[in-house]
Amino acid sequence: MTAPRFTSEQSRAQRATLPQWTHDAPRDAIARHFVFADFTQAFAFMTAVARVAERLGHHPEWRNVYDQVDIVLTTHDAGGLTALDIELARAADTAYDRFKD
Repeated sequence: MTAPRFTSEQSRAQRATLPQWTHDAPRDAIARHFVFADFTQAFAFMTAVARVAERLGHHPEWRNVYDQVDIVLTTHDAGGLTALDIELARAADTAYDRFKD
């Protein structure tokens, strides 16, 4: 079951709670770049986020190069941002606080 896509107003209000995330308007997605001390921290972060993603049944688009991770979140089935994206973004922010320098 897909979460319902946010209205423009809901999306704007939810994105305002995630100041480090940028909005990709054409895709109705949010994105964030994370930097760590090394690959081990970056991979530990990805593992923590992956566990939440698996529990939610909602998986990020992401890219890892050594000590950096880029995440893009959108709910493809809904055609844009949903509560699942916001929940996973918050989980990523929490994990980042644990694994960053």
